[in-house]
Amino acid sequence: MIDKKSLRAELKRRRAEHVAAIPEWQRGLLFSRPPAAIADQVPGGAVISVFHEMKDEVPASNYARWFAERGHRIVLPWLSARGAPMLFREWTNPFDDGLLIPDPYSALQPAEDAPLLLPDVMFCPLLGFTSQGGRIGYGAGFYDSWLEQHRPALAVGLAWDCQLDETIPLEAHDQPLDLIVTPTRIHGPFR
Repeated sequence: MIDKKSLRAELKRRRAEHVAAIPEWQRGLLFSRPPAAIADQVPGGAVISVFHEMKDEVPASNYARWFAERGHRIVLPWLSARGAPMLFREWTNPFDDGLLIPDPYSALQPAEDAPLLLPDVMFCPLLGFTSQGGRIGYGAGFYDSWLEQHRPALAVGLAWDCQLDETIPLEAHDQPLDLIVTPTRIHGPFR
């Protein structure tokens, strides 16, 4: 079996090189809104989960702003401590990053007093994905646990094209995504 720690390091390196090669003016245009084929699957009034992107991740906060402008409530993953279960708290104004604080892994999250909500639609981060909807994340298992226990109506991965990797070892606890969006295509549906 492939060593997941080494694979994660390789996927991070590949992603960093890919993002560095995209001109800054072009990067600002990518992922500015969800493709119509995805947006059309989101019911009116759905609670939308995104993630606040860290270095080299897809700019998912653009989706937060787009859905907020259409009347959706937006939530971000929230962690009280390393290893604690992932919850989702409302990001009441996705146009203001100043409302967010660092989580235990340095990603931005809402403050502890923000309302807890269950997402109806999730846009998930990933380090790598397969053409069959498998994903590898950062190794803590937060999204796999959540998807297993609280499967939303739609779970969509957001990735750069370079993150496609058929060598990702999938295990029984790994939860597949419904779709994966990259700058050049929509992969899936897988379920």
